[in-house]
Amino acid sequence: MNSIIRRIADELGVREQQVNATVEMLDGGATVPFIARYRKEVTGSLDDSQLRSLEDRLRYLRELEDRRSTILNSIEEQGKLTDELRASIDSADTKNRLEDLYLPYKPKRRTKAQIAREAGLEPLADALYDDPTLEPESTAEGYVNDEAGVTDTKAALDGARYILMERFAEDAELLGELRDFIWQQGQLKVTVVDGKENEGAKFRDYFDHVEPLKKVPSHRALAILRGRNEGVLTYSIVVGDAEDDRRQPHPAEQRIAARWHIRDNGRAADRWLSEVVRWTWRVKLSTQIETDLMAQVREAAETEAINVFAANLKDLLLLAPAGPRATLGLDPGLRTGVKVAIIDGTGQVVGHGGIFPHAPRNQWDQSIEQLASWCRQYRIELVAIGNGTASRETEKLVADLSKRYPELKLARIVVSESGASIYSASEFASRELPDLDVTIRGAVSIARRLQDPLAEMVKIEPKSIGVGQYQHDVSQVQLARSLDAVVEDCVNGVGVDLNTASIPLLARVSGLNQSIAQNIVDFRNQNGVFRDRRQLLKVSRLGDRTFEQSAGFLRIAGGDNPLDRSSVHPEAYGVVEAIARQNNRKIEGIVGDADFLRSLNPQDYVTEQFGLPTIKDIITELEKPGRDPRPEFRFASFEEGVETLNDLKPGMVLEGSVTNVTNFGAFVDIGVHQDGLVHISALSNTFVKDPREVVKAGDIVKVKVMDVDIPRKRIALSMRMDDQPGEKSDNRAGSSSKGGKPSARNDRHKGADSGQKGAMAGALAQALASARKDGR
Repeated sequence: MNSIIRRIADELGVREQQVNATVEMLDGGATVPFIARYRKEVTGSLDDSQLRSLEDRLRYLRELEDRRSTILNSIEEQGKLTDELRASIDSADTKNRLEDLYLPYKPKRRTKAQIAREAGLEPLADALYDDPTLEPESTAEGYVNDEAGVTDTKAALDGARYILMERFAEDAELLGELRDFIWQQGQLKVTVVDGKENEGAKFRDYFDHVEPLKKVPSHRALAILRGRNEGVLTYSIVVGDAEDDRRQPHPAEQRIAARWHIRDNGRAADRWLSEVVRWTWRVKLSTQIETDLMAQVREAAETEAINVFAANLKDLLLLAPAGPRATLGLDPGLRTGVKVAIIDGTGQVVGHGGIFPHAPRNQWDQSIEQLASWCRQYRIELVAIGNGTASRETEKLVADLSKRYPELKLARIVVSESGASIYSASEFASRELPDLDVTIRGAVSIARRLQDPLAEMVKIEPKSIGVGQYQHDVSQVQLARSLDAVVEDCVNGVGVDLNTASIPLLARVSGLNQSIAQNIVDFRNQNGVFRDRRQLLKVSRLGDRTFEQSAGFLRIAGGDNPLDRSSVHPEAYGVVEAIARQNNRKIEGIVGDADFLRSLNPQDYVTEQFGLPTIKDIITELEKPGRDPRPEFRFASFEEGVETLNDLKPGMVLEGSVTNVTNFGAFVDIGVHQDGLVHISALSNTFVKDPREVVKAGDIVKVKVMDVDIPRKRIALSMRMDDQPGEKSDNRAGSSSKGGKPSARNDRHKGADSGQKGAMAGALAQALASARKDGR
């Protein structure tokens, strides 16, 4: 355990005491939000990002230790564990290295090498390897044994070759060296499977593609892997020109020969030994190394894709809430009509219905009158319009409503409905809205996610909120773990109103789970609203430990204690009482008194239990108790008359909302049912390494239309207003791919990579577009 603590401390650049203290709290059941907010003295003020990294590395290194122990026990049981081998295994710092060391001792099915050993051919292999002056054929004659199945000298030499091949291929040092060599020098070569050109058109960017293996970006790697899984693409890892001429020795063969001191000096067995080396690479190792390296590429790509999804999800969850304003939720449709839900300022459904303004019924005027009636009756301020089918047509309807009845003063906002259909059909939705049809529940969700995106979206499984790249192609376990951590951090970062929060929202609070959240709501329903945080201790199965973890994140507005609406933890109320007492003030008098609070010296209130970081946090919180860290509410206004791809013209400047940010750019909804892409090179006039430095999901941005590819449904956009459609990008913002030999595809499609033509990355564009429509 000490070695794990030391290694994590080195990786994070912090002291071992900080890591050790954090690990003890995590093992004791403390959550990352609780540790980050309320145990700064213990951790040395590690933030939530550092704590999440620590938690991830702790999990990996503990799995590594478990595997190390299993391997040591296995080899020891075989009686083959030497001091040298133990030392190598103890010092192995990756799972790959451990498995390489274990390979010769790993139980396996009978191999050709094992059969050859059983036939007594290992001495022949050793003799030819140790003394290359021996003539293979004549030496092998002494090992012909019909009873053992060695019928002639060829069979004997074949068996000897299998023995040496296995010996070479199970050399841990050699495997590590070859992996590193191919990783550094290898090129990923991708081609289309013959006859699949039309079927796999969405992968056309990779029909003839070559780039350095170690530089393949996440989105491209996952696209290529998906293309191969769908039978459209095939790939291989090539080094130099060896793959083009199978008669030439592969560079890897030279390394195998060097590692095992095999040289062709014209001796009798040299040619035979060289052939063993050739077979070792081509039969035993080339496929294995390629598989290992592509697994490495996939793992890195998945990690990056999960990080992108997590970052976008965080931005989406922390979108500015419109707040407690009466809202009309519209779930657009054509033939099936527009489903309508009327939500009051507290998020309660006060009415619902349907209108049919579009074809085939075309009840446009009737629909406007019905909407106007609802708006007057319920004093509607906001209209939330889902961004699916018939979204722009429905937005036009609401625009006509506002023109006809300007006194209503309506604000119309197009809202992402990603995941709304999943929520509508969920078990929770059926319990929350039992009397409403599934279609109306979708409209309810659309309205509520405008009022408070975080509170509504926690009701949906995180991976169903379509803001990722290739989320269905990555490890679902790792994806769920990462996204759950994001939701937990967001919920606890904002805080939760104890008297209005839903079960899914409460379940995400530090220390709580689904069953305790249910018990809190049941208690609330039976006893009325909570007046004091201490009442939580009366909730079934909510004990002192759970109270400690959760209380600071649960807020009570208008309760008996003014501190209950703040993020000050109940355990620290004594600090606030001391501040009030020492300054002859009442607690309710100092809460919100910024001038007074800023005049305090935090050091004066430090105690043995509460250090300076906590005192500073308390004073800051008292200044604006329960502040919402989310930004001010804003929304995009789509251009009237621009509703489909056919309405777009190069040079247009439009306003849009960022729906997704990837490593290669940002997708922007400009109201035409198809997101456009601002390539990383067109985000700014200065160099951009990471698109998130410039934009994030939910941002409202101005973009210029650079190119429209109607057949492939692709829109190239730019945030550099001086860019001109048709001119080649000067890459002022830089490109994410540098170095390496350009492929024929890269030369032919340079415009696509610079964001000027075919701006979206093949399958990703279609995957994301469909994800937004069906809630994936």
